[in-house]
Amino acid sequence: MSRPKIGLALGSGGARGIAHFGVVKVLQEAGISFDFIAGSSMGSIVGVLLANGADMDLCGKLIGQLKVPNWIDLSMPKKGFIQGVRIKELIRLLTHEKNLEQLEIPTAVVATDLQNGERVIFTEGPIDEAVRASISIPGVFEPVYHQGRILTDGGVIDRVPISVVRDMGADFVIAVDVIPRVHEAKIENIFDVMTQTLSIMQREILSQQMLTADFLFHPHVGDFSATSFRKSEVLIERGRVEAEKHITQLKNLLMHWQGERISDALEKME
Repeated sequence: MSRPKIGLALGSGGARGIAHFGVVKVLQEAGISFDFIAGSSMGSIVGVLLANGADMDLCGKLIGQLKVPNWIDLSMPKKGFIQGVRIKELIRLLTHEKNLEQLEIPTAVVATDLQNGERVIFTEGPIDEAVRASISIPGVFEPVYHQGRILTDGGVIDRVPISVVRDMGADFVIAVDVIPRVHEAKIENIFDVMTQTLSIMQREILSQQMLTADFLFHPHVGDFSATSFRKSEVLIERGRVEAEKHITQLKNLLMHWQGERISDALEKME
């Protein structure tokens, strides 16, 4: 039997999302390739870099070694503390000024319409614009104005975009969630307060969505704050440890895949 079409859903989480790099690296080393990718917030950054053929180890380390002035442009608070121009330029550079439709792997970037609460899914157009919208943590980044909409962080509406990658055509969805359990969260500054508040609001919604993922990785990164970008090497290692712990189980599931989506199986049970 031919292998399933594999989708990868990468979740939001600020600096904790650097652990995505470690998880993905182990999956690549195990010979697992992806047919579709979807990402929210930090997951969108990792997703577009992966889809563009970038080296996961190098990218993770690069993000951790960047000095704050290279990607943070603070402003007098209007709708956010960070303008986001510099990080947008960085994404444009790392993805070679491509559009989403030019990536090697079909990729979706998720944002949220702040006015009507709708999920906005980018699958074409400039990568830097889509990612800049997806990472716009409310109160931290200035929201993005796009085609008459005010866009904010994709994690607001869809922390781990499992259904998005499923709708793209994935038969088997691998999800990676880097948000810590409530009691594990490390709160160090106002940005951590904002991101943790968002995480608490998302938790109940996500618990239902996880039922549709075929496999979930949840790296232990609760002892890091959402702003611990200087801890990239440790975060990457946490992702690697989590993936190595479960990679044999995942490979067995893929090997014995019977051609039925979990969502289809659940429907039959209802």
